[in-house]
Amino acid sequence: MYHFISGYTAKVAGTEVGVTEPEATFSACFGEAFLPKHPYLYAKMLAEKVEKYNSNVWLVNTGWSGGAYGIGSRMSLKITRNILDKIHDGSLEKAEYETIPGFNLHVPTSIEGIDSKILNPVNAWAHKSVFNLTSKKLAGQFVDNFEKFADETPEHILLNGGPDLKAFK
Repeated sequence: MYHFISGYTAKVAGTEVGVTEPEATFSACFGEAFLPKHPYLYAKMLAEKVEKYNSNVWLVNTGWSGGAYGIGSRMSLKITRNILDKIHDGSLEKAEYETIPGFNLHVPTSIEGIDSKILNPVNAWAHKSVFNLTSKKLAGQFVDNFEKFADETPEHILLNGGPDLKAFK
């Protein structure tokens, strides 16, 4: 629910006037401009459907891997399709996972046909210290963004769903 409410995405060149390189941004429920009510209401509706139909929810990185813009590269469509295929055939449900510190996101340690170093973002960056600084900055952006929704969002979502800034050194 936290990530759905946050709506982390990017403005990219060619889709936004004046944007020449990707820029992190947030759009609540991935459509903030079209939401007449508080995003928590839509997240709650999503959670009810997930529970009712016993569904899994996946976050798939379709953005950058291996470094920031200009250093890393965009996640390929071939890799993205492979990940989606593994979600659909159920094999990712059986995979082993590790946790990304600070974000508390669980990522598979391996997926057949995909270089495992791209699954956990830190492994794809040549300079781990730069990755850690970038991660800390991004975590701060998540926390700052979510402040505007905190008033009507239950505390357990705030505490359990988002980044833990204390985890970053």
